Amino acid sequence: MDVYEAVMSRRAVRGFTDEPVPREALERVLSAAARSPSGGNLQPWRTYVVTGDPLAELKKRTAERVAAEDRGDEREYPMYPPELSGPYRERRAEAAERRYAALGIPRDDPRARHRAVAANWDCFGAPAALFCYLDRRMGPAQWADAGMYLQTVMVLLRAEGLHSCPQMAWSVYRRTVAEVVSPPEGLILFCGMSIGHEDVGVPYARTERAPLAETVTFLDD
Repeated sequence: MDVYEAVMSRRAVRGFTDEPVPREALERVLSAAARSPSGGNLQPWRTYVVTGDPLAELKKRTAERVAAEDRGDEREYPMYPPELSGPYRERRAEAAERRYAALGIPRDDPRARHRAVAANWDCFGAPAALFCYLDRRMGPAQWADAGMYLQTVMVLLRAEGLHSCPQMAWSVYRRTVAEVVSPPEGLILFCGMSIGHEDVGVPYARTERAPLAETVTFLDD
């Protein structure tokens, strides 16, 4: 698979089979992703890969919190700006509507939408999960570095025939994640990522991207 194919075929998969992910493949991906750029070569990410019994325990504990209608831990960073204006608000709304429509969930069925969101904390059935932490002292530039690292991970997973879904949703139950992975003091959970083989029986809608002219300006004359 060439780089363009890997990038174009990468998407947030929300339905996985229980086929195990070979540890050797994950080690290849993460070893190569370590070459991702970071300012000053800080490499600010700290990654935990969870599979098997530890992942089952994490899913169980989180499911118990969801079932108890636990709204989660206090936020340590905002997922979106408090006042999301256009065109960003419209893009987010369209992506959500496409997803729920593909699942056959109408707008006026909040319980079904809640169940769809709760699937995040089962990793959408994936047998492997990655959790990316950063040192709390890091700033916006290092968070951007972590984003480049995670994108590299996701593209390399495609080269291994695997799929993924990055999930800031895991920050909602960050304390439960910490109970299982035991990160050192001073780290903040950025996001989780479900990893595995796609369950092609799960319907999905591929989200669109803005036209190039909307996001890119060429200055050449």
